[in-house]
Amino acid sequence: MKGEKTAKPNNGSLRGFDVIDRIKAEVEKICPGVVSCADIITITARDSVVALGGPYWTVLLGRRDSKTANFSGANSDIPAPTLNLTNFTTSFANKGLSVSDLVTLYGAHTVGQARCTNFRARIYNETNIDPSYARALRVNCPVNGGDNNLAPLDTATPTIFDNHFYVDLIVKKGLLHSDQEFFNGGIADSQIKAYSFNPKAFTEEFGKAMIKMANINPLTGTKGQIRLNCRKAN
Repeated sequence: MKGEKTAKPNNGSLRGFDVIDRIKAEVEKICPGVVSCADIITITARDSVVALGGPYWTVLLGRRDSKTANFSGANSDIPAPTLNLTNFTTSFANKGLSVSDLVTLYGAHTVGQARCTNFRARIYNETNIDPSYARALRVNCPVNGGDNNLAPLDTATPTIFDNHFYVDLIVKKGLLHSDQEFFNGGIADSQIKAYSFNPKAFTEEFGKAMIKMANINPLTGTKGQIRLNCRKAN
């Protein structure tokens, strides 16, 4: 079974597996063989948002873990940072998510960082970017080398869950090509503007969209298993 961690969209970017391992170990001490890794990840996603000042939502529980991995599926289904809004819309629609869901969920880019290799082409070649912002990014992301150098996705509050990511898009400070595609004269512009002015609207809708996304084809009942180790099937 080839894991999904080294699939192209994940390789070198995903981290925090040790956190899930520690949570799983503590849960197993108290309630062995009952709580799935899938549920732990879903709860952790919610609690991380809350810890960073974002909204709380009710997490539906009862997921079970897969017995397999899908390396090719991860490569084909996880949108790349080079895609345009049409690509994203199609990708999310294939999972039953609307354009509104997409714009809301993409607001998760209010926290976190991206590697130079994922935004180099944008800061040197694209025109729909604030010139001073591009120049500042080039200092830490040269034309050659520095692939793993990081820059925040949110220019002002990268460790706070708020609506500033949308504010950045309005002034052409989207870090990734795909970020700025969300405010580039397309169907998402009006929602981006609304969220940039109304943080409460964004946070209220974010929880609803997360619940919807978390309900995409979960394994329940007798399907799958409860993994004893989140890094491998039993």
